[in-house]
Amino acid sequence: MLDEHLLIIGLNPAAENILGISERRARGESLLRLIDDEPEMRDMLTRVAKTGDHYANEMRLAPTEVHSQERIVDCRVSPIAIDDASLLVEITDVTRRVQISRENALLIQHGAGRQMIRQLAHEIKNPLGGIRGAAQLLERQLEDRGLREYTDVVISETDRLAALVDTLLGPGGPPNKQPVNIHELLEYVVRIIEAEGQRSLIIRREYDAGLPTIDLDRDQMVQAFLNLVRNAVAALDGQGTLTLRSRAVTNFTIGDIRHRVIASIEIQDDGPGIPTDMQDSIFYPLVTTRPEGTGLGLPAAQELLSRHAGLIEFESRPGRTVFFTRIPLDQSVSTENV
Repeated sequence: MLDEHLLIIGLNPAAENILGISERRARGESLLRLIDDEPEMRDMLTRVAKTGDHYANEMRLAPTEVHSQERIVDCRVSPIAIDDASLLVEITDVTRRVQISRENALLIQHGAGRQMIRQLAHEIKNPLGGIRGAAQLLERQLEDRGLREYTDVVISETDRLAALVDTLLGPGGPPNKQPVNIHELLEYVVRIIEAEGQRSLIIRREYDAGLPTIDLDRDQMVQAFLNLVRNAVAALDGQGTLTLRSRAVTNFTIGDIRHRVIASIEIQDDGPGIPTDMQDSIFYPLVTTRPEGTGLGLPAAQELLSRHAGLIEFESRPGRTVFFTRIPLDQSVSTENV
């Protein structure tokens, strides 16, 4: 409850939890100050105070010292007249509900994207054998070793593209899962990125040292993380900060399966962010924000994660884009249906 100056004169235990402050400390404080002067909240409070009408809206609360992650809340403001209270603010944290809805949408998107990728991969694979064969025949006719280096590039790049197409076409058998240290894997990806001339970037690590090894197909996971990190590096355009973060999350639902513990691997950059009009479609094949991009990196990474019962999701705004890779620690079939 707020007075006419928008100062808190009372709050219940649920509000204490959402705001991260006790009732004793909150009394006399500005609600807007506690939520970083959220513009939508300021507008709602001002409207209700002026008009006496009821207003409701969904809004995002920025991270705080108490809550490290951004939260999505349903907020309803009503005029009241109880002692000194003139406004009643009801806030419901719907972050997880919204996330589950978004995860389901991503899984549906991935299913559609997978079919498109496989059709595209078949069309690409057919001419690759001809290109490789022609390069080999040309190589035999060249006496100049320097010129043969160019045919070597054609052959090696054709083989790389063929391997990528094979990956896109489907599992071709179950992943070869072995115990993997996820931090060692991330450091391997960083070495690849640095070898590609990205040493000017600031790379921060925020690893959870207690995260255990996970049974994963190392090659597939390297490719997935490499795709995500390369996207972040491209967004930074040679300057900025790339943050690699790992943590364990308990009782997390992916699709209709609840996992007791998952590993959340977060790849964050402080670049310009993903354009709002593209955020609902970036996991579809051939969707890219870069002229030189193929639009296959994210769909391929999502496909590789799906083979490990995992999921990639993201949040993005200017100055902060984070891709969350969710991987169940238990890679066996002993998962619990919701």
